[in-house]
Amino acid sequence: MALPSVMVLPLLIVVAAGVYYIYNEVMQFMSKSLVRNKVVVITDAVSGVGTECAHLFHKGGARLILCGINWDKLESLYDYLTHDADPSETFAPKLVILDFSDMDSMENVVAEVVECYGCVDVLICNSSMKLKAQVQSVSLEMDRNIMDINYFGPSTLAKGVLPTMISRRSGHIVLVNSIQGRLAVPFRSSYAASKHAAQAFFDCLRAEVEEFGIVVSTISHTFINASDPPPVEEPAPKPNTLAAFITSQLTHGVRPSVLANEIMQTVNRKKKEVVLAHPIPRVALYLRSLFPSFFFAVLAAGVKDSVLAEQMQ
Repeated sequence: MALPSVMVLPLLIVVAAGVYYIYNEVMQFMSKSLVRNKVVVITDAVSGVGTECAHLFHKGGARLILCGINWDKLESLYDYLTHDADPSETFAPKLVILDFSDMDSMENVVAEVVECYGCVDVLICNSSMKLKAQVQSVSLEMDRNIMDINYFGPSTLAKGVLPTMISRRSGHIVLVNSIQGRLAVPFRSSYAASKHAAQAFFDCLRAEVEEFGIVVSTISHTFINASDPPPVEEPAPKPNTLAAFITSQLTHGVRPSVLANEIMQTVNRKKKEVVLAHPIPRVALYLRSLFPSFFFAVLAAGVKDSVLAEQMQ
């Protein structure tokens, strides 16, 4: 007996919802099983994204090495993760002080990280320093500090753990970068330069270590929309131009929990490159490549509007 046509659509919706539910349950189970017993290093575990990652990987049974510049915050995160945790299903994290702005300490940090378990399976480089300012107002010292945190630090740590990965012919390095490592916008020269450098380094590294079974992933996301109110910044361009619209979309944020889930999926599925952005930033990437003159003109017009707005205040 054939179903009435009026019942077909609701039935399809119910079936689709059931398939989607089963798919999510399977993926969650696989996420836990794939990272279980893996040694996972998170370079900035006390940030919003780092904390969300720590929660996901700890719940999945990973052997975590949590890094950060503040010992008290690391201990608080440790207490949060281990409180009511089942010791038969999870491992107590190990804590390491890591400050990429102090490059002289990196040799000792690498040694301490490797000594925790003797190897590293997954390295998640999510440390970052942001800056919004005009080019001429940024000192050389600030430029160097941003390059240390956003480029030299992650690249040095990656080099440090590579020997153990190469010897085991296994490993995964994840760079949590920024869409501004692929697309630069005004007033973020130092930040964008450091992110471009990191993107290029890890792209090169990916090709060089593939023969050893090592996966290198880059995740390019837009602004991280944390729950805390954003810091007070310089006046932005008025939203009456195309440049202002593109800039606002480039900084339209992603939630830390969403980014953390994407990092987990990237590790599980061994994705090599991820762009976590809304349609407008994606279109801007194509404009930059296909119509560079138009793209540059739009950004320049936005800068002029910004300067005019500041003068009128």
